[in-house]
Amino acid sequence: MDTDLALILGLIIAGFTVPSVMSALSERRPPRASVLTILIAIGLVTYAVLMKPGGYSVEEIPDVFFRVVGRFL
Repeated sequence: MDTDLALILGLIIAGFTVPSVMSALSERRPPRASVLTILIAIGLVTYAVLMKPGGYSVEEIPDVFFRVVGRFL
């Protein structure tokens, strides 16, 4: 898997997980599925950062996002 794609997928999954965690906590139920998706997101982001020589900086993330989207359009 391309490191750019792994980074973007990890960030998107993490973004979608936040409302799920908040919903589970507000309804006083354990966020089991949310924890699993957070672990997947952390794994993808960690893989991307470790496999790319030099890693990623925060300033690069928008460029990486549009580069990945541009490949699919």
